[in-house]
Amino acid sequence: MSTTAPTTLNPAIIGQAEKHHTAILARALAGTMLDEKQWITLNQTLAAGDSVERTAHIARIAAMTQWKTADVDTALAALLDGGLLRTAPGDQVEVTEAGRTLAGKVRAESGVILQAAYGAVAPDDLATAARVLATITARMAQELAHA
Repeated sequence: MSTTAPTTLNPAIIGQAEKHHTAILARALAGTMLDEKQWITLNQTLAAGDSVERTAHIARIAAMTQWKTADVDTALAALLDGGLLRTAPGDQVEVTEAGRTLAGKVRAESGVILQAAYGAVAPDDLATAARVLATITARMAQELAHA
């Protein structure tokens, strides 16, 4: 039985891609003691720069992921307890050297697979897909905001 490429983007295709990304992340996180929420919280703290205000950071991650703020707060607390994040003056949090090292390890492991997958697609097609998915996500976020 041969598989043919889908003719249009739809929720099933997006869902399958997301599930495969999650499986790759789970493989890279194996043995780290981190779960997906902790990983995303750590990764977003790294992306924020030097330090970030804790409450605003939790709210931003919750909005980005559609998770409850309490769940993000729990993930952040676990990262603090694990020494991957530390508190800084002014209710700020920042990534420790141990957090940076672990993030680099996880990115290296998952990056090999992701680079091969994304490298199989032309850069212009990736740019188009990014615009399409960003538009779809923004529209769904608007609808969720009305509920």
